Amino acid sequence: MGRYRPPAPKSSLYITRGGYVSLQEELNSLWQRRARVTKALAAAAAEGDRSENAEYIYRKKELAGIDRRIRYLQKRLPELKVVATTPSDPGRVFFGAWVTLEDDAGRQVTYRIVGPDEFDSSRGWISMDAPMARALMKKALDDEVRVQTPNGDISYVIVDVRYEAWPGA
Repeated sequence: MGRYRPPAPKSSLYITRGGYVSLQEELNSLWQRRARVTKALAAAAAEGDRSENAEYIYRKKELAGIDRRIRYLQKRLPELKVVATTPSDPGRVFFGAWVTLEDDAGRQVTYRIVGPDEFDSSRGWISMDAPMARALMKKALDDEVRVQTPNGDISYVIVDVRYEAWPGA
């Protein structure tokens, strides 16, 4: 008997043009990879006994993972809305903004607000569905923002909001 997990909330449908192109390239490369894995799977299956054939079992699992990601991308890509323009009020925080924040100790951190399909914490890109991004939305320069964290509330002041041209926009 499995554990019931309620369905995850739907994530936002917005994405940058660069993020959309990246997902399309990923889908194309998955189709190419799938063809190679299918050939390797057929070769492993031809070796005979499949119950103890590690190569066959590995390729079946790999193919299942590729197929799962392909299905997700084929369903997700048509739903996405590409945002390639800057907002009418560039002084406020909206999708695609680079936001520089300063905490009480004077430390600064910069985030870019992107879609949930393209966030990358190593680059400072946060999902617009993240608590930090939700707290920042529609705020302006010099506004104070409070964000709840597991370690308690943290207070930031917005010191810079900018929008840069996106590649391919």
